[in-house]
Amino acid sequence: MLWIKAFHVIFMVTWFAGLFYLPRLFVYHADAKDPISLERFCIMEKRLSILMSIGALLTILFGGWLVFAYGLGWLASSGWMHVKLLLVLALIGYHGWCQIQVKKFREARNLGSSRYFRLMNEVPALMLVAIVILAVVKPF
Repeated sequence: MLWIKAFHVIFMVTWFAGLFYLPRLFVYHADAKDPISLERFCIMEKRLSILMSIGALLTILFGGWLVFAYGLGWLASSGWMHVKLLLVLALIGYHGWCQIQVKKFREARNLGSSRYFRLMNEVPALMLVAIVILAVVKPF
């Protein structure tokens, strides 16, 4: 069980690294004007989005394995886990938003400003704080 939990955390860190860095690339990409920089950002965003997606998939896989291993009775009695799972669903939505932005930048259809992407870059940090507090403190 500890190995499963360790891999869940390792892949969660990988996923969050992408969730933190990809929107930062969007900030710089939104301000870029020259063709070489625009192309470079497209390549970096695409590669990072692939690695981030692998991290997300494996985080969810190992997390699901943990929930299954603990059992449905444990899940039903763990209110903190219900909130954590809702936050994970929100993160999956944010991940999808990031994927859409990668496509928009690649197709030169992005309308967001660098300020907009700076604000959006704060979302995963807030989610991470909440998820870690729920998982460690288990307040309810």
